[in-house]
Amino acid sequence: MVEDRDHREGEIRLGFDPADRANAGVTFVGFIRSDWSRGKSPRNITQGREAGGGNARIELAPDYLPGLQGLDVGQPIWVIYWMDRGERDLIVQYPRHSPEPRGVFALRSPVRPNPIAMAAVIITSIDNDAGIIGIDTTDAFDRTPVLDIKPWIAGIDVPPSG
Repeated sequence: MVEDRDHREGEIRLGFDPADRANAGVTFVGFIRSDWSRGKSPRNITQGREAGGGNARIELAPDYLPGLQGLDVGQPIWVIYWMDRGERDLIVQYPRHSPEPRGVFALRSPVRPNPIAMAAVIITSIDNDAGIIGIDTTDAFDRTPVLDIKPWIAGIDVPPSG
């Protein structure tokens, strides 16, 4: 059970726990390891970099080690992770940086129906035998489950200018 935080005026909760309505299965391919914990973590990747990166790395489960083939040090990747310690039933939030409440889909908050996050990071080291990928930073708590890793590709992952 997630520890409930204080809620602000204007916030709206769902009338159900989204976890009870799960209609797809996922598997964790590994875990993010970091120096971060509740109350002692950056609020986003930029703050993570400013704080020195948090000794960030991904430890893959042994069955997924062959998936490292083709990754290189210096390469940007997307890490998709499951914020397993976040609330899931708050649909409108009142962030401190906003003058008014905002819907969860307009925010990068970890409090969301499906606690999925993604971050573009740089590979700093790879140990193929141990399945450890060093990354330049994270904003995730230690032992946050990893759902997937994908290469960041400039021609695909940058929105068109217009």
